[in-house]
Amino acid sequence: MILWISASIGLLVAATILFLIRRDKLHVRHGVFWLFVALAFAGLGFAPSFVDWLAKLLGVGYPPVLAIVAIIAVLVIKILLMDIDQARLEVQQQRLIQRLAILEGNLQRRNKNDDHSSAP
Repeated sequence: MILWISASIGLLVAATILFLIRRDKLHVRHGVFWLFVALAFAGLGFAPSFVDWLAKLLGVGYPPVLAIVAIIAVLVIKILLMDIDQARLEVQQQRLIQRLAILEGNLQRRNKNDDHSSAP
């Protein structure tokens, strides 16, 4: 029973992500990550013994701990990538603001020069 519940949740999340990508609510670049997460969710729902097998192979005594640590690691990496992207956007925004200020300054100087040259 639990097998089908977690598999269904994973497939539902995957379908929701595809829907959000198709409606342009979620950028494809971000959607790929979340789609991978949803498919992993569904895959583990269909084969929950995989975590048990992997934990036994790695020598982990309590298999759910392996899954929890892996999930935490993936989320930390995702947050780090989001911070990197945010920093890049902030630098890009600051450069755009500086370019706009330079263009406005040039335009004001040009208008001032035009006013002086047209004066009698």
